[in-house]
Amino acid sequence: MTVLKILHVPDPRLKITAQPVEKVDASIARLMEDMLETMYVKQGVGLAATQVGVNQRVIVVDGSETDKPEPLKLANPELLWRSQESKDVSEGCLSVPEQYAEVNRFTRVKFRYLDEHNQTVEREAGGLLAHVIQHEIDHLNGILFLEHLSALKRQMLLRRALKVTKSMAR
Repeated sequence: MTVLKILHVPDPRLKITAQPVEKVDASIARLMEDMLETMYVKQGVGLAATQVGVNQRVIVVDGSETDKPEPLKLANPELLWRSQESKDVSEGCLSVPEQYAEVNRFTRVKFRYLDEHNQTVEREAGGLLAHVIQHEIDHLNGILFLEHLSALKRQMLLRRALKVTKSMAR
């Protein structure tokens, strides 16, 4: 497996709407494995293909709230249903290094996707998994969590993230 390079703000590729996957074949399955490896190495709970410069509707997540990993590999994920209830949860992003803010997300979702075996799966989720699925699908639509914030808060976090990114490049 390969650890992939994660794009950071303000890279314009993070704003692109990803293209659907026709079929989960060997190359997409490999991408999913590499993304999962990258996510774990970078200590994330989710990663979208757009964050590693791949314009495909692919995400990997691990919304386990225990010590036991529960990775999911999803192609063409789509939300089918959202609960009426929502709540503010602290959110961060590997593409916006070391920045966190409260984001309002639905507490439960139902979603559909193609798994790593090209099988269609539908499932419901709550808690951390529901939160992460929403965040990563936003990435596939060119939306960063910063866009859920006020303009002032967004600019402040963006400036801080740019400083962190510059210091990481040294």
